[in-house]
Amino acid sequence: MMNSKITLLTLTLALTGLGGCDTLSNTASTPAAEAVTAVQVDPAVALVSGSFSGRSDHITTGTASVIGAAGRYSLVLSPDFELDGAPDPIVGFGNNGTFDIATKLGSLQNRTGAQTYSLPADFDPAANSEVYVWCEKFAVPLGVATLK
Repeated sequence: MMNSKITLLTLTLALTGLGGCDTLSNTASTPAAEAVTAVQVDPAVALVSGSFSGRSDHITTGTASVIGAAGRYSLVLSPDFELDGAPDPIVGFGNNGTFDIATKLGSLQNRTGAQTYSLPADFDPAANSEVYVWCEKFAVPLGVATLK
């Protein structure tokens, strides 16, 4: 990626002679002329992130990051993310040591490795200070990452 930007190429065709075929001579119009325009788009930027620490006698490691680009946000768990195991783990947010079930993003995709969760369109990155891996069955935290 050049200059930490993603370069998108927009191919614009400038067609000449759009009148179609000449009905008298049955010949095609002039071939199309092509122009290429480069457009710079900002890549997704990590807005806040934090490292997991285990809770409730569970081991949870790795990093959680909220990334955003063009007004859309995602939660990304790092490739080194790992949960030792538990029934019914879900992912969501909280504040000041309290999980907010209303922020539930869904079930944990995998116990290990990178994973991405789309955040709702009305998500406010400043409104949540922690990412939770939460055991829905026993209503206890399995891991918490404090976002900074």
